[in-house]
This record gives sequence, structure tokens and C-alpha cells, in this order.
Amino acid sequence: MKTTARLMYLLGTSFLLVDAAYFVWSLIENKFELIGLMTIGLSGLLCLFFAFYFGRVVKAGGDIPWVEDDPEATVDDGDSEMGYFSPWSWWPVLLAGAITIVTLGAAISAWIAFVGLPLLAVTLVGWQFEYYRGHHAR
Repeated sequence: MKTTARLMYLLGTSFLLVDAAYFVWSLIENKFELIGLMTIGLSGLLCLFFAFYFGRVVKAGGDIPWVEDDPEATVDDGDSEMGYFSPWSWWPVLLAGAITIVTLGAAISAWIAFVGLPLLAVTLVGWQFEYYRGHHAR
């Protein structure tokens, strides 16, 4: 993780240097453009935030290597339990459709979002309580 922090510091610093060069170049050409300046600068700040986080983790707990980085590690050494997922459940697909309708409503017209909000509520409740009814009730 120490190497990851150093790489993120290097990447963030290079983004900020490129951002400064972009700013100066846009002023020289008299074509000031704010979107590119903000995008490059915020990318640099994001990398610096990650670097700070990884550096604090290393400082708090030592340089603990990740299991994924150990060439001698087996599959069982990592986190084996990733959660329980229902292979037969249709609720995630319906929830994705409801979220799509709400997002389209936010982008196109508000009445579409008002149609999608009840569908979103129904699919969230259905997915949450799918194990309390029917064949797979517990």
C-alpha cells in the first residue's frame, strides 16, 4: 500500500502540473476554457485524496500487504464470503429498469420520473422482502 500511495502522489502531482501548463497555454492562446481546467485539476485532487488515504492506512496499521499482491497466496486466503446473491431473483433487473425510468425522467421530463418513482419503491420493497414470501420464505 505504501507503493500505491507513492504512485497516487506522483499521479496527482503530475495532473496538477499538467493543469498549470494547460492554464498558462490557454491564456497564451487567448482561448480560456474552464471545463478542461477543472477536469484535470479535480482529477489531480482526487489522486491526492487517494494517496493521503493510503498513506494514513499504512501509518495506522503498518505496511500490511494485500492478499491479492502475495504470489504465494491461495484463493482461500482472501475474503471468501462476498455476500449472498439469489441466482433466480428478477428484482435487481426490475430495479435497474425503474432507476432507468427515473433517470430518464430527470433528464427529459419530470412526469416520467413521477411514473418511475412508484415503480422504484415497489421494486426496492420487493427485493428487500423476497425471502419473506413464497417458495423461499424463511
